[in-house]
Amino acid sequence: MKNNKLFKYLSTTPVIIYSISLILIPLLYILFLSFLTNDAYGGVEYKFTLSNYLTVFDYTYLKILFKSSLIALITTLICIIISYPFSIFLMDKSEKTRNFLIKMVMIPFLTNSLIRTYGWIVILRKNGVINTFLTSTNIIKNPLSLMYNSFGIIIGMVYTLLPFMILPIYSSVSKIDRSLIEAAKDLGASKWQVFKNIYLPLTISGLFNGSLMVFIPAIGYFFISDILGGGKIMIIGNLIKNQFLTARNWPLGSALSIFLIIITFILIRIYKKIGGNMDDLGGM
Repeated sequence: MKNNKLFKYLSTTPVIIYSISLILIPLLYILFLSFLTNDAYGGVEYKFTLSNYLTVFDYTYLKILFKSSLIALITTLICIIISYPFSIFLMDKSEKTRNFLIKMVMIPFLTNSLIRTYGWIVILRKNGVINTFLTSTNIIKNPLSLMYNSFGIIIGMVYTLLPFMILPIYSSVSKIDRSLIEAAKDLGASKWQVFKNIYLPLTISGLFNGSLMVFIPAIGYFFISDILGGGKIMIIGNLIKNQFLTARNWPLGSALSIFLIIITFILIRIYKKIGGNMDDLGGM
């Protein structure tokens, strides 16, 4: 009995040390900074203030938060629209084919997401693959503006985060009893009716998991906005980064970070309230 307790203690010690040193302590430091004052030279004065949190609710910053949330919402909806047909398509395939296609979904994780995002420049720029094809085939006369705007950011977000939606939805779809679908079809149900009455209710947990795992990162993925948005579209992640690296206003950047963390906790709370399973989320 004592050996089991000792083993559990030793096995969890590295995780505890990691969590405290690389998560808890930095988070507490950011929280501490958020209540301090920024001086004129980009430093920090150890004077307590709540002005940083009041600044967060300035109209300009709330507008950026709204735009960030809108981009994240559109990204989430597009990922859902792509993931459901793909997951349903996999159900009719052999196990070998399903495993192969799922591996294809996972392969991008083997490459740094920053490098993959740069790859989209070759595809989306005005003399890139898409515009070159469309102009050479006389489909369009002038190149389309596919990047350095919200459209380019959303494409980058969807490409980067799509696997996080496909995997939980596919996991839920694969657990559905095929006899239910066959019975619905035998009774004359249309594809939409099958989806609405069988697929959607039985995969709602996977939908919640995927939506949470896509929406939250999409708010803060500043590097995608920098690369494919050209720095023209400001999202909350860019704002926080600029406060730390450009404006040198660490207290305000810290307050914005804490505000974003609070939003994340609220979303997770809502997720749990409507029936989300945090064990399923962690298992992904």
